[in-house]
Amino acid sequence: MSLDQIITEQMKAAMKSGDRIRLDTVRSIRAAILEFNTSGANRALTEEDELKIVQKLAKKRKDSIEIYKTHGRIEAAEKEQQELTILEEFLPKQMEEFEIKSIIQKIINDTGATNSKDFGKVIGSAMKELRGKADGTIVQTIVKSLLEN
Repeated sequence: MSLDQIITEQMKAAMKSGDRIRLDTVRSIRAAILEFNTSGANRALTEEDELKIVQKLAKKRKDSIEIYKTHGRIEAAEKEQQELTILEEFLPKQMEEFEIKSIIQKIINDTGATNSKDFGKVIGSAMKELRGKADGTIVQTIVKSLLEN
């Protein structure tokens, strides 16, 4: 079943149950899908596009949570956190840090990277392999730490 079909079903269920936060979150995904379809990309929505859409929405929520916490708006941060939790249901399970570290170490060994000057080629391969499975900020931090040692 495509993400669009899943979203439609989730919207119906949220309306029936009266779950306002789930309904708003699912509607935001639907709006992003509709925006993609009308953007003039002249191609069908792929699974990778679906993943990018949900990741982008999740990143917006994470950024908002940080901003709200910084400014003492705890209730708004909690609402964003609830929406983030719902969005994460549509994303692949995120890898643990030790799993990410082992994959990056393998990439470093395969590319022959030795210091921080090789950061670009390592991060490119790492992000390609870990796309959707790990947060980019975590990957970047691990690559930096492994190349500095």
